Amino acid sequence: MPITVRSATPEDAPVICDVLNAVDVLELGRPETDLATVESSLIHPEADLERNSWLAFEDGALVAYGLLWDDSGAERIDVDHYVLPAHQEAGERLLDLLQARAAERAAENGAERAVVHLALNTAPTMDTARLTRRGWRTVRRYHVLTRPLSAAADPVPGLPPGLTLRDCTAEADRRRAHELLQESFAEHFNHQRRSYRQWLDDLGQGIDWSLVWIASLEGAGDVGAALTRDDRAAMAWIRSLGVRKEARGRGVAGHLLRHAFGVYAARGRDTLGLGVDTDNSTGALRLYTAHGMTLHFAVDTWELTLPAATPE
Repeated sequence: MPITVRSATPEDAPVICDVLNAVDVLELGRPETDLATVESSLIHPEADLERNSWLAFEDGALVAYGLLWDDSGAERIDVDHYVLPAHQEAGERLLDLLQARAAERAAENGAERAVVHLALNTAPTMDTARLTRRGWRTVRRYHVLTRPLSAAADPVPGLPPGLTLRDCTAEADRRRAHELLQESFAEHFNHQRRSYRQWLDDLGQGIDWSLVWIASLEGAGDVGAALTRDDRAAMAWIRSLGVRKEARGRGVAGHLLRHAFGVYAARGRDTLGLGVDTDNSTGALRLYTAHGMTLHFAVDTWELTLPAATPE
């Protein structure tokens, strides 16, 4: 069956969302991709869909989707790749295009090589043997953790002495939350420094800033922040929770986590989720599991290093 490929447009969001949810059902057991999430990725100011996105069709049906983005402005290039399991050749076609474009993008950035990262479920619809034959290898594992919530079991906790929380409905506090999270995650694997404007673009639509909190400690000032969101159908979500290095070990992260449990339980949500690097040196995985969060699914970061290449 012939494979046809073209770039994506924002109008393709519904059909792309359908494919991503078909992948979700196979990998997770249920659909968990929201249309707004797909739309946000396609209208991102840095998307450049004509050069950095690909749709593969067989017999008129979308069977694979690829997207490339470049947060580093250097050698690190990130890609998304989704394929329905019966259409691996179409998936390979998109891998060819993703890899070639990643090498070009690195050259445009003035880098000598492209270090390409792809996040895949540990039991993906992609045939990973095809990746290994191309030289890809796994370099990191992330866990998506979830926890059930109930208003009876998860009241909003009282504040311990010396700790205060405030939300980010004020612009100045949004900027402060950005600074705190950038600092907190600066040494984390895969972190890319983003300006305030880029950070807002990355977040897309749907952020309720009353659900983003800054933690302050008496005598230390602002020490941490939690960015949460309530616009996902499957569950409430903690996108980022970080505490400055000098304030770690003082219960701030745990309180922010319990605060999120209580707030979202009161809002009627029955599940809260987040993603965590299993090799995180701050002990985040231990913190989350100690608070009753359990594995929903695992994701591997695959890496491929290519020489930078200017287009012919």
